[in-house]
Amino acid sequence: MKLIILDRDGVINFDSDQFIKNPEEWKPIPGSLEAIARLSQSDYRVVVATNQSGIGRGLFDMSTLNAIHDKMHKACASLGGRIDAVFFCPHTAEANCACRKPKSGMIEEISQRYNMELHGVPAVGDSLRDLEAAARMGAQPYLVLTGKGTKTQTKGDLPEGTLIFPDLAAVVSHILS
Repeated sequence: MKLIILDRDGVINFDSDQFIKNPEEWKPIPGSLEAIARLSQSDYRVVVATNQSGIGRGLFDMSTLNAIHDKMHKACASLGGRIDAVFFCPHTAEANCACRKPKSGMIEEISQRYNMELHGVPAVGDSLRDLEAAARMGAQPYLVLTGKGTKTQTKGDLPEGTLIFPDLAAVVSHILS
């Protein structure tokens, strides 16, 4: 099975320091949905792993998060793409849970759900915590320069072997070439 793990905010859709709190605020980054469609059509299982502390902060509830994800699924499907699963952490950093990236609990859950080792599986993120969580599980970290990616690259100290691309479309072109 071919699998890829994507962060959501800053990779698939534009990020916001005020959080994406409703479906109207969810706006895809140009080319990202087409990239997901290319992956789907190349028999990849596309999985999203996303921290969503806005739930823990009381900024939105589960039904709103589901509505945001429903919009994302429908937008992908309209272009022939498919997101097979969305894993999320609803906790704030203060909760010190095992699932919030940079900890690897969410990535471990993906490994268990798909019954596969993640060594070399592409994992795309725009923040250091995305890359660290993936690297802990042996996945191949890809940094995109959308979202917080440029700032992440500037700070440096990326996991060893991190590959850097301008956006998700460029990552997918690299993976499928």
